[in-house]
Amino acid sequence: MGSDLRVGDIMTKKVIVIPFGKTAIDVAKLMKKNGIGSVIVVQDKAGKHAKGIITERDIVCNLLARGKDPSGVPVEEVMSKPLRVVRPETTIEDAAKAMRENKIKRLPVVNDDNELIGVLSEGDIMKIFPVVVDLIEERAAMG
Repeated sequence: MGSDLRVGDIMTKKVIVIPFGKTAIDVAKLMKKNGIGSVIVVQDKAGKHAKGIITERDIVCNLLARGKDPSGVPVEEVMSKPLRVVRPETTIEDAAKAMRENKIKRLPVVNDDNELIGVLSEGDIMKIFPVVVDLIEERAAMG
């Protein structure tokens, strides 16, 4: 892409989290309430250190399709881990490459203390896509 945009410029800062000990049904309710497709799993209610992520696909494929009761399964057993994270100073190009290579749609964003400060999704990147196309066209015209 070649842009100067960084993850911190476009990430979603309001991250919905759920602590260890909650159940998959709690995650599903949180997703419905907030109109989202994933929830970051944190070790405790302070929610600063991300430990995993649960997506709608995790609930469907890892629980429902296997006949498990989501009200009895703790989030720790459903979450995807290890969690791939990115820093706010990472370029959008590098973040998009990491998503593609790891076949993921969301990257939690952490600061230097590994504290959760945001999340970057494919949707966040697509929102800025017209800007990126403009930058590419400008650079092509200069070259």
